[in-house]
Amino acid sequence: MTANLDTIDLRILELMQDNARISNADLARELEMAPSAVLERVKKLEQKKVILGYTTRINPQAVQQKLLAFIFVRTNDGFGETGSTTEALSKIPEVQEVHHIAGEDCFILKIRTEDAASLMHLMRNSLKQIPKISSTRTTIVLETVKEEQTIVIPNS
Repeated sequence: MTANLDTIDLRILELMQDNARISNADLARELEMAPSAVLERVKKLEQKKVILGYTTRINPQAVQQKLLAFIFVRTNDGFGETGSTTEALSKIPEVQEVHHIAGEDCFILKIRTEDAASLMHLMRNSLKQIPKISSTRTTIVLETVKEEQTIVIPNS
């Protein structure tokens, strides 16, 4: 999906990405526009699914989610029909991201758990129950150097 975004839309996205809690009044002041015009633009960006939502970033350590792992998943049907598999993977609460990938593996999952024992439990009780999964390869992260959801916004 490509949305036609002008420089004002791009600037709104940049400002909101820097501070999702920015008030409409502050946004309008920064853009030197009327608050009603800014609000209308933000609502249009939401309707067009350019702005997908507003979230709070939580320190995983603060809520005992200390282990970060990436699991590469191979399925029996390879690059074939993956609807039921992606749906099942997406329903696992500890799975933060599911990516359909090219190469030997079919998916890469980003998973956060409390510790190695809870990761093992997830693998044995959740992943193993998905019929089309033929194998997995797990990589445990030792240190996260950079982790953010920021999107590079072109010349706003």
